[in-house]
This record gives sequence, C-alpha cells and structure tokens, in this order.
Amino acid sequence: MTEKSSYTIDVQVETRFVPDQSKPGDNRYVFAYTVTLRNAGEMPARLLTRHWMITDANGKVEEVTGDGVVGEQPWMRPGDDYEYTSGTVLETPVGTMGGSYQMLADDGTEFEAPIPTFTLSIPRTLH
Repeated sequence: MTEKSSYTIDVQVETRFVPDQSKPGDNRYVFAYTVTLRNAGEMPARLLTRHWMITDANGKVEEVTGDGVVGEQPWMRPGDDYEYTSGTVLETPVGTMGGSYQMLADDGTEFEAPIPTFTLSIPRTLH
C-alpha cells in the first residue's frame, strides 16, 4: 500500500457566472463554484481547512484560508463524496482559482488535497 493510495482526495469543480448579482459597470463579477470531493484513498479522512488563491485578470491575488468549507468539516469514508457550493467576486470578467484542502486521516496522518487551478469566466469571454 502506497501513501498516495491511502490518502487521496479527488477534487472536481464546476463554475458558473451569476449575472443577477454582478454589476459589470462597477467591475463586479460574481461567480459560483460547486466542488465535489471524493475520498479515493483507503483511509477515512476529515477536511480541516481550506487554502485558496484567487487571481483576477489584472493580476490581483486574494489568498483565502479558513476552517472547513461552508461552515462544515466533512468526514469521508473511502468512496464517499462530499459536495458544496460557494462563490467569489472578481473585479474582472475572467480569473482563476486554485489551492488545497488540509485533511486529517483517521490514523492521525495529515495530508494535502490539491485543488487544481480552474478558470472563472463570464459566458462567451473565452473560446
């Protein structure tokens, strides 16, 4: 058994632009994102903290850290999924997000679950 197979959280993200909360004339672009985490490892684990790097098209970077996600610290058995939706506001119509979750396995091992960088974009901005 390798460490990677014991402690693996797969992260998938879907994004959408939220036009009714956005004000492009005021450089306010609201995006929602739905994250699905799957415990693809062999050990139950709890999500302890999150770390996001949010970058807009002007190169402005916002770093966000905190306990859990949407007020929860989900515990996932092998094969379990956990899904949540959150949002962010950018000053530009395009940006990126990425980061990691800090996890704690039931055997006491702390490990990181990377969040692959993804694009936030209003419709028809990127081809």
